[in-house]
Amino acid sequence: MTRVLVVGGGIAGTAAALALRKAGLEVAVYEAHPDRAEDLGAFLTLASNGLRALAQIDACEAVASVGFPLTSMRVVDATGAEAARAPLGEAADPLLRYRCLRRGELNATLQAEAARRGITIVHGARLVSVEQEPDGTGAPGTVTARFADGRVATGDLLLGADGLNSTVRRLTAPGARPRHAGQHVFYGCTADAPVSDVDETACVTMTRGSTAAFGHMTSPEGETFWFARVGADAPLTADEIAHAGPGHWRDLLVPLLRADRTAAADVVAATKDPVLVTNATEVPNGTPWRLGRTLLIGDAAHAASPATGQGASMALEDAVILAKCLRDVPGLASALARYEELRRPRVEHNTTVSGTISRGVHTPGPRPSGGPPPARPGDDELLGLLEWDARI
Repeated sequence: MTRVLVVGGGIAGTAAALALRKAGLEVAVYEAHPDRAEDLGAFLTLASNGLRALAQIDACEAVASVGFPLTSMRVVDATGAEAARAPLGEAADPLLRYRCLRRGELNATLQAEAARRGITIVHGARLVSVEQEPDGTGAPGTVTARFADGRVATGDLLLGADGLNSTVRRLTAPGARPRHAGQHVFYGCTADAPVSDVDETACVTMTRGSTAAFGHMTSPEGETFWFARVGADAPLTADEIAHAGPGHWRDLLVPLLRADRTAAADVVAATKDPVLVTNATEVPNGTPWRLGRTLLIGDAAHAASPATGQGASMALEDAVILAKCLRDVPGLASALARYEELRRPRVEHNTTVSGTISRGVHTPGPRPSGGPPPARPGDDELLGLLEWDARI
C-alpha cells in the first residue's frame, strides 16, 4: 500500500488526507503547530465548488455544522447605491451553498473528521529536511522527512501542504518565492455594526469604493464579518504587523472608508476586537510543484491573492483530484504528472485573475446584466473530475 506523508495539517493537508484514505492509501499528517490551530487566521468563504469537493470525501455535512450559509451577493457603488444582485453559487442545494466560517473552525472540523476516521495527525512536527533515496534504477524510491524534534518519517510520497511560506517548497524549489500582489488585506468582526444593510443575512455585500474594496456579511446571530482590500505598492513588514497597537489598523481604515457614502466606515468603526492584516501574496505561475516523490498542493503550490475568494476551495479540489489520480493512474510518476496536467491551468487562471483584481483594486461580483461570469478553464469538466466514482 502506498504510504503518503502530508506536511501541513491545514485545509489542504487535512482534506488531502481524508481523500487519500478514502482512495485506499496509507496516510499520516505532520503539523508544525502544537494543536488544532483553532485560533489561527481570520475568516473565509467556501465556494460551491469547494463544498462539492468536500462532499466527495464525505466531509460536507461536518463542515456544514460550523459557520453560516451565503445565498446571494449584492454590489454597491461608492454612493451606497445597489449596482447588481445575483444568486451566489449553487444556492438551491443546502449542502453546496457558499459558507462563511472562521479558518480555525474549518481546520478543527477537518482534523476532527480525520481523527474520527483513524488518520494519524502529529502536532508540533516542524519539518527541517527532505531526503529521497533511489530505488536501484536511478529513480527516487522512498522519501524521508526529518523534523526538528528528532522524529523521522519515511513514505512513498511526500505532500507539501504547508501553505504560503512552505518549507517543502523552500527545500525542493528554492528559487520559487511568493510575491506581493498589490494590496494590504484587513479582516474584522463585530456584533455592533450600526447600519441597516448588515441585517440582511445570507448575503454578501461587496462595496466598490473609491479607496478600498470592501465586503461584509452577517451571521444569523448578528455578527458582521468584514474585509477590506487597500492598494499598496509594497508589503507590510513582519515588524509593522507585529508591533501595531490594537486599534491601529481600525484607525487607519476608517478615514479611508469615510470618503464614500457606504456602510463600510461604520462597520469598521464598530469593531472592538483587533483587526487582522495580511499582505495580498501570490505564488508565481510556473512554480515547480514536483521533485521526485514530493508534490506541492494548495497554497504551497498556487497561492493567489484573496480577491476571488477561491483559495480554500481550490485546495479542496486539489485534494480530491490528487487522490483520484493516485487511485486511477498506474505508476506514481504518471499519476503526479496527470494531476499537474489537470490542475495547473485552472489554478493558474485563478492566480492571474485574482492578481489582476488586487492590483486594480477591483471587486468581483455579479455582472450588471445578471449573466454568469466568464468560465474558468476546466469548469465544464470539473463535475466529472470531482465525482468520486468517475475515473480520471
